[in-house]
Amino acid sequence: MITRQSLIEQLELIARQVVEGFIIGLHKSPFHGFSVEFAEHRLYNPGDATRHIDWRVYGRTGKLFVKKFEEETNLRCCLVVDTSSSMHFPQDETKLNKLQFSALAAASLLQLLKRQLDASALALFDEQLYYLSQCRSAHSHYRLLTSELERMLQLKPENKATNAAAALHQVAEQMHKRSLVVVFSDMMDDAEHIDELFSALQHLRYNKHEVILFHITEGKQEVEFEFENRPYEFVDLESGERIKLQPHQVREQYRGRMKEYQQMIEDKCHQYQVDRVAVDLSEPVEQVLYSFLLKRNKLL
Repeated sequence: MITRQSLIEQLELIARQVVEGFIIGLHKSPFHGFSVEFAEHRLYNPGDATRHIDWRVYGRTGKLFVKKFEEETNLRCCLVVDTSSSMHFPQDETKLNKLQFSALAAASLLQLLKRQLDASALALFDEQLYYLSQCRSAHSHYRLLTSELERMLQLKPENKATNAAAALHQVAEQMHKRSLVVVFSDMMDDAEHIDELFSALQHLRYNKHEVILFHITEGKQEVEFEFENRPYEFVDLESGERIKLQPHQVREQYRGRMKEYQQMIEDKCHQYQVDRVAVDLSEPVEQVLYSFLLKRNKLL
C-alpha cells in the first residue's frame, strides 16, 4: 500500500515503478510536439527552394512568395497542481487524498516526459500561484521538480482557499505558447468565481496551449454523500466553516447539486476543447493514467 510517508520519502521511485508498469502497453508516445505548420509568406529570393513557392498567391498577384513554416519542436509541458486545503480530503491514512494522488500522477508524467527528452515545468497554487519553475529537459531539472512535489506533500491543510482562475491566467501568460498544460484540481473553487475559472481555461486555449484537466473527487463521500444515518459536524477545509446536520436530510439535494456542477464542468470543458479526465480516488493512480494514456495513444 502506498502511504503518505512513503510518497514523501520515495516519490521518484514510486513514480518510476508506476510508469514502468504501463509503458509496455503503449505502442507509441502519448504526447507529441506540435506539428510543422504554416507561419507566414515572404517574397521569393533567388536560391529559395521552388517547392515552397505558393503558386495560388502567384496566380492572384503575379508575384512570387514562399511559405515559411514553424518546425516541429519537442513537447513543452507544464504540470499545474492545486494545493488548496480541499485537496487534503479525505484525511484518511489508509488511502491517498487528492493532493497525494496529484503528486504521484504528476511525478509519473514527469518520468514519462523525461523518457521522451521533453521539457517540463511545475506550477503550484492555492489562493495564488506561489511556485512556477522554468521549462527545461535536463535530468537535474526533473529531480528538482520531483523534490518540489515531495515538499508539497508536507504542506499542512491550513484553511487555504482556491483561486484557480488567477493561477491559470498567470500560467497562460508565462508559459511558451503551444505547450501542453496538465491541471490537477478538485475544481472546488468559489461558485461566484466559476465564470472566471473557465475564462482562464479559455485564455490557455487562446494562447494555443493544449489543456488536460484531471478533475479529482472522492466518489463515495464527496459525490454520493454516503454517510451513516447519525449526526455529523462537517467542516469546510478551506474556510473553516462548520455545520451540524443529519446526512439523510440533505443527501438527495446534495447529490442533485453535485451532479449539476459536474455536468457544467464537463460542458464547459467540451466548449473550450479542454480534455477533462474524471478521477475517482477509489481508482489507483496507475489505472487512471494507463487508461488515459492508452486512449491518447490510440488517437494520435
